[in-house]
Amino acid sequence: MTTGEGRPKYRLVPYETEATQRGTEVPGEPWALCADAESLFGDPPPPARRTYELLGCAPQGDLGKALEHARGRGPAPLGTLRLESLDRTGERAGSCPWCLEDVRVLGDRPCPGDPSLVDITVEASESAENGTESPRRPSLSPGHLLLGAEEEPWGTCRDLAPVRLGPEPAEPPIRLLGCSPGGALRAALDAGEEDLGHAQLLRLDVHGHTVQPAVEGEVTAWIPSARGRGLVDLALDPWSERPPPGAAEVWDLWWEGRPSAPGRWARCGPEARSCWLDTARHHHPHDAPSAPAGTTFHLDGRHITDHHGFHCALGEAVNGPGGYFGRSLDALDDCLRGGWGAERPFTLVWHASDVARTCLGGTPRTDRRPPAFEELLAFLAEKGVDVRLA
Repeated sequence: MTTGEGRPKYRLVPYETEATQRGTEVPGEPWALCADAESLFGDPPPPARRTYELLGCAPQGDLGKALEHARGRGPAPLGTLRLESLDRTGERAGSCPWCLEDVRVLGDRPCPGDPSLVDITVEASESAENGTESPRRPSLSPGHLLLGAEEEPWGTCRDLAPVRLGPEPAEPPIRLLGCSPGGALRAALDAGEEDLGHAQLLRLDVHGHTVQPAVEGEVTAWIPSARGRGLVDLALDPWSERPPPGAAEVWDLWWEGRPSAPGRWARCGPEARSCWLDTARHHHPHDAPSAPAGTTFHLDGRHITDHHGFHCALGEAVNGPGGYFGRSLDALDDCLRGGWGAERPFTLVWHASDVARTCLGGTPRTDRRPPAFEELLAFLAEKGVDVRLA
């Protein structure tokens, strides 16, 4: 689908922390309507790999074996390494584990002051689920317990220290093209101010309504635009993550507003389907009444070829085209508690279920992998959903 000529795709508004955290539209006069944007989309950066040192380490198990390999034959893969803080008595403190993923053991050296211990150098990616920048341990704690992904004992260490790296390469600013400035931004441009302020960029539909917030950042520069007299091109330096390329595909599908025909999401690939779920959640009307318990919903399974597809189809089955009813099992569990369009118990007639049975596989879930088809059915049954395969 192509968007209409002459219709602005984006609105630039002042960044308001309270409104942004509530997920509401930012009040006040918009700073600019923008015809288009360049360098807006970007793939999520891969987890940054860094070098860490496990200080004062007494290695055991697979960590000890990997260290022996590194000493004799070079870097050794280890997998996921969990650090659990110990209390002052040397017992588990009960805090959430702090994890490194895809760990490679690079080598070691004797620990200063204690030749019975070693300082081990590893390369790894920090888990996105870590709640803090570094593992926290209580006062007077002797250190951390080292564990594998399945809690295999791998020894202890006194502390973890990241090795300092150089600055990350800078990304290009987002260029907002053909902007008609107004309000405080127009006043700042007329006054020649250098500090143009912090802003949020919203993607629009053909009616000028917000499809979804796109990015937040600082307006850093402007030049006259080649797109028309009185228009400017703005440079926006983002501080939030850029939307993935799949969002562009989804926003074009929502160009005429929330879809009125079912199955529009089925045109999308896996990445865009994930973006579709974000857009659908943004548009969920929280004040709409839920269908009463005992309702029967019909799930169109013809295009459920991946787990994002299942959640897209389920959202549509419960809340109509463009509807949302969870994007993962955890989110689905929240929706099933009420207030998201359906009250339990209810019946779900799953049409063309053989597509999902084939595509979602039959291998039981391990680690963070999505559930297999049979596990998905078991989850729904446990939550009070009567699934009837058709």
